[in-house]
Amino acid sequence: MNIRQYILILLFLLPLTIFAQGVKVSATASKTEVGTGEVFEVTFSVNGNVDRFSPPDFSGFQIVGGPNQSSSMESINGNTTMSTSFSYELMPTKEGDFTIGPATLGINGSKVVTNPIKIKVVKGKPVPKANSAQQGQQRQQSPNDVPEGNAADMAKYIFIRASVDKDNVYQGQQLTLTYKVYFRVGILQNQVTKLPDLTGFWNEDVKLPSQQQQQKPRIEVVKGERYNVADLKQIILFPEHAGNITVDPFEMNFIAQIPAPGRDLMQQFFGGGYQNVKYVAKSLPLVVHVRPLPEAGKPASFTGAVGKFDVEASIDKTELKANEALNYKVKVTGSGNIKLLKNLSTNFPADFEKYDPKITDTVTELVSGVSGSRFYNYLMIPRHQGDFTIDPLKFSYFNPATGRYVSLTTKGFKIKVNKGVNESNVTAFSGADKQDIKLLDKDIHYIKTGDAGLSKQGESFYGSTAFIISLLVGPFLALIAFIFRNKNRKYNADVVRVRSRRAGKIAAKRLADAQKQLRAGNANTFYEAIFKGLYGYLGDKLNISAADLNREVIASALAAKSVDEKVIDQLTDTLDLCEMARYAPVTHISEKEVFEKAKGVINDIEDEI
Repeated sequence: MNIRQYILILLFLLPLTIFAQGVKVSATASKTEVGTGEVFEVTFSVNGNVDRFSPPDFSGFQIVGGPNQSSSMESINGNTTMSTSFSYELMPTKEGDFTIGPATLGINGSKVVTNPIKIKVVKGKPVPKANSAQQGQQRQQSPNDVPEGNAADMAKYIFIRASVDKDNVYQGQQLTLTYKVYFRVGILQNQVTKLPDLTGFWNEDVKLPSQQQQQKPRIEVVKGERYNVADLKQIILFPEHAGNITVDPFEMNFIAQIPAPGRDLMQQFFGGGYQNVKYVAKSLPLVVHVRPLPEAGKPASFTGAVGKFDVEASIDKTELKANEALNYKVKVTGSGNIKLLKNLSTNFPADFEKYDPKITDTVTELVSGVSGSRFYNYLMIPRHQGDFTIDPLKFSYFNPATGRYVSLTTKGFKIKVNKGVNESNVTAFSGADKQDIKLLDKDIHYIKTGDAGLSKQGESFYGSTAFIISLLVGPFLALIAFIFRNKNRKYNADVVRVRSRRAGKIAAKRLADAQKQLRAGNANTFYEAIFKGLYGYLGDKLNISAADLNREVIASALAAKSVDEKVIDQLTDTLDLCEMARYAPVTHISEKEVFEKAKGVINDIEDEI
């Protein structure tokens, strides 16, 4: 047997060896010695995706709960592993030594079994009777064994309805999107399978008060039938552009208990039995008609505020010394797209050194919309003494209720700046609130005594070699500066490239904000920051407008730039995780792993583009 045959055999056996080493199944129990009537948990785990799961026979035990399925994903040094577990809550019904047999799992077309578990049952408290044998059968039934329900029949029992409080709005006007589930049969399990992309909208989830989060279904009559109704999700939308924008369907999987013909005379006598079926329900798409903001009457101070607002300004002092700090605060209060407000157009004295404002939001997201206040805190430092005036601030917004623009003006402020400690020999005279004249040092110098530093004729710097060199250095440096300036202008002339180059730095700032939310324990805000950070990074990197930014456009743009398909898949998985976490808890992966995954995806894209 030559070396080539050895290599072929090795390559053939290698995948089998990897599969044998990679797949690990186990069966564990929270307790191996329990008393009668005591509840314990049995868990069947596998490090992979499960195609099929068949539980063992639980003779001698009463199933209190389960099967509860959970999945988790772990990524270490680029290696991603998936694990799945099925757990049951059992209660022994009699004393003795019992063996829970192995469970059977289907993984990638192969069948694997878990290890058996030995349980010792001792005398404990009395065992309560099960509600019915049928409930035990329901708990033992695996979700994969539940048959599909007839779509036409199931639509009469369960359906999802999407509605908006306004379907004809202005660009930037807020509206509330509500998803409701209507059902008149028992629901055993439910899972969100598809969330709407909401492309073309900036969105905020409605924050329900704690007493309303555990809501009870209410009754509504639809076409003569009484339905139980529960709110699945409520979202506040802000259209980003004019036109007809479609809201995609919301999709969920249900395992429902529907009426079925009786299997024996006794069931038929009492009206029949019940059957568990699977059903996929989804809402119908909605179309929102968005009108552009009118151009007529648009004030120069308008920057995109839509809603109803009020504005006021204040300062913390009207008299101070030069080089001392002054705080100028602006408070914008109202309801509308308050989180989308741009920086205000301020007009401060030229002698004041101004810093970027610190922006703080105090808002609430209710069914009625987003409302609250945004605070702008400007830090300014006057550098010279004098009398100055801060001009009134002009703020404009569009009121969709009246269809007109509204302009507001704050009051102005007069500031008196006294001479400061570090303002040595500097006097500022103010005329018309402007610094017209500065007298530096002294009017007349004293007569200088001592060595005057005189030199003999012919020994002065003028006309020397050093003087000639200094004359040549100036034009040479100016030429270099001119070449560098032209090169820098050409380098920054392409807006697309500039935006792409700065995408990484901007993404790093957004990830830093997400990390702060992670440390603070704000899970929802963390996922939202990761989601918006990734979308903002990709929009800048790929030069895609916010209105056209969606998963399909992003994937095709990355593929066009020859980005590895694995990187694209990791990106879409991360976006799906963040989007899912905004609607339902994510348990199979920690927030820290999501953060590292998002950071790794950005680094991979930066390396390839």
